[in-house]
Amino acid sequence: MDVALFDYDLPADRIGQAPAEPRDASRLCVLDRGRGVWEDARFSDLPRWLRAGDCFVVNESQVIPARLLGTLDDDSGRPAELLMLRPLDDGRWEALVRPGKRCGVGARVTLAGGAAHATVVEHRAHGARAVRVAAPWPVDELLERHGLPPLPPYIDRHHVPRAEDRERYQTVYATARGSVAAPTAGLHFTPALLQTLASAGVELHRLILHVGPATFRPLRAAQVEAHRLEGEITDVPAATADAVNRARAEGRRVVAVGTTTTRALEWATDESGRVRARRGEADLFIRPGHRFRVIDALVTNFHLPRSTLLLLVCAFAGRELVLRAYAHAVAAGYRFYSYGDAMLIL
Repeated sequence: MDVALFDYDLPADRIGQAPAEPRDASRLCVLDRGRGVWEDARFSDLPRWLRAGDCFVVNESQVIPARLLGTLDDDSGRPAELLMLRPLDDGRWEALVRPGKRCGVGARVTLAGGAAHATVVEHRAHGARAVRVAAPWPVDELLERHGLPPLPPYIDRHHVPRAEDRERYQTVYATARGSVAAPTAGLHFTPALLQTLASAGVELHRLILHVGPATFRPLRAAQVEAHRLEGEITDVPAATADAVNRARAEGRRVVAVGTTTTRALEWATDESGRVRARRGEADLFIRPGHRFRVIDALVTNFHLPRSTLLLLVCAFAGRELVLRAYAHAVAAGYRFYSYGDAMLIL
C-alpha cells in the first residue's frame, strides 16, 4: 500500500491548541461502520451509545514530565533539549537529544540551571541516545522538579507549556508512570462521566502501554509494509484478560479507549482469539488487512496523516469511510490531534 493513500488536507486552524473545558465538552463524531454513516454529538453524550455489560478497556499509563531543557556544555553554549524516554540498566536513560548532530558520544548537556548535567554515552536505534545523568536527585525527581510536559510540536506553546498542561495532558485515571505522550482518547473522560458509565452497568478495566516514540513516529517509507514499529512497554493483567474473554464468550461488546489500548489487546491475543495476560514490548503494527480478534468498538481522536494511528483506525473502519468522516470533521470545524475532539467507532 502506498503511504499517500492515508493523506488528507487539514487547515492549520483545525489543530486543537488547548483542551476542551470541561474535558467532556469536546465534540464526538459517532461513526457507524455497518451503515457507513456518522452523526455529531458531544463527548458527554457517550453513554447514549453504550449499554450495560459493555467491557470498557482503558490505558492507565501516566505521562511523565519528560522534556528537559538545557545548554550544550561546549564553546557554543547552544540550547539543547532531552526527551527522556525510559530508564536503561546501570542508571542510564534512553533519550532523544537535540541538536542531534552536535550530541555524539561524549557530549554534555547542562540542566537545571547548572545543578545537573547529562552525558551522551551511546548511540541507540532510531536516533536515540543513552545518557548518564548526574544530579542531586534521582532522575524521576529531576523530571518532577525541572521537566516539562512533552506536548507535541504541533501545539504552538509546546516549548513553554502552561501550568495546567501537567494536569490536562493526562487522563484522570492515569496511575502508572512511563509515557512520553498522552494516550489522548482518554483525555475526554471526567470522573463524573466514568461514574455515569459505571452506574449504567458498563465495566471498566485497565491495562498499560507506555507511549513512546513508536506511537508518534511518522511513516517515512513510500510503502506501508516497509514500516517497522518499535516495541513499547506493555502490561495486560490477568484480570483484564479474563474480563475481556468473559465479555466475548457472553456476547458483550469490548470497547477500547484509544489506539494504544487496541494495540495492547490485539498483541496479547492468541490465534484462537483468547486474550492472555502478557507483559513485554508490543510491536504489533496494525494496518489495513489486519483481522481484529478482540475489539467491537473504539474511542479515538483524529490522527495525523500518514501515521500508524490513522492506519489502525482505517484498518478497523475502512480507509474510504474514515477519510470521508475526516473530511466531514474538517468541514464541520472539529479540532484535530492530541487536544482535539473525539470519535466513537461502532
